[in-house]
Amino acid sequence: MALTPLRIDVVCTDPAHAMLPHLQGWAGAARRKGHDAAVIHDLADLRSGDLLLLAACHDIVPAQTRARYRHALVTHASDLPQGRGWSPLAWTVASGENEITVSLVEAEDKVDAGAIWAKARVTLEGHELNAEINARVYAALIELLDHAVDHADAPSPQPQGREGESYWRRRMPEDSRLDPDKSIASQFDLVRACDPERYPAFFDLRGHRYELILRKRGETPDEG
Repeated sequence: MALTPLRIDVVCTDPAHAMLPHLQGWAGAARRKGHDAAVIHDLADLRSGDLLLLAACHDIVPAQTRARYRHALVTHASDLPQGRGWSPLAWTVASGENEITVSLVEAEDKVDAGAIWAKARVTLEGHELNAEINARVYAALIELLDHAVDHADAPSPQPQGREGESYWRRRMPEDSRLDPDKSIASQFDLVRACDPERYPAFFDLRGHRYELILRKRGETPDEG
């Protein structure tokens, strides 16, 4: 446990990010425990303090900004050093994997290369859709934020090795394309991985483009 109240900035640079309510709830709980915790959207609003937690940050935080904090940490949804780079969760789910690891590492100039503070693991059953997958992963990420607070006074980070090192490229809208000549079953993991709001699964057929929005029966009331 942290021995003294901490000053904590949690960064979510996208105000529309689905994780934002989870981060706001976590920051509220931290304040009730006596910490000075804030959720920051704009890097220009960063303060200084004990913990800088980059939970959903798409911008580069320069070293001079990170230096204003005792610890600057970033979360990444892969089993680092495996899966560095872009959109690791989407790539992992699309490949058919159901074991998801979220890593908490020190933020450095070299992306996703910092020493590891902790990891949390999520096991999917293979039927979960995008929102369900995100909820499970967000819960694991919140556990890691708790770990950061509890170990801020006496961390024991472990340097990343090179064994298993790999990188994901940036996902593009084209990566959500389905093949109408293939079965639903063979492309189901790709559909699960696609963000139905920003990058929905789609296919072209008979001169038109169609978006596929998938939901489980019973998630919304039947209409008509």
